[in-house]
Amino acid sequence: MHQSLQFVLVGLAAISGLTIAPTIAAAQDLELRVGPGGLGVYDRDRDPDRYDRYDRYDRRGRRGCDPDDALDIARSEGLRRAQIIRMSPRSIVVQGMTRRGPERMTFANERGCPEI
Repeated sequence: MHQSLQFVLVGLAAISGLTIAPTIAAAQDLELRVGPGGLGVYDRDRDPDRYDRYDRYDRRGRRGCDPDDALDIARSEGLRRAQIIRMSPRSIVVQGMTRRGPERMTFANERGCPEI
């Protein structure tokens, strides 16, 4: 009797293991997160924060000139000790030293930092 009970338990464990295996494989796209809102299960395919390779561009991105890019352009044009002295919604002014003395460069506050 004891052996037959063991045989039945082993059989049930084997059958339940076979039914659980496909469920685990299908749940690989789910993620368990703990945060300020509590415990949550998130589907990776429907997560809005996840980068989607089919997005062409981010419409909320910066559209102006990056100050570091303006400094890099000024340095490549020969300005030493370049620093930003003024930023406005329309322009970025960089001042530095050349062989002839102090000089300023003005860049439009647009993508690509065109020189004015």
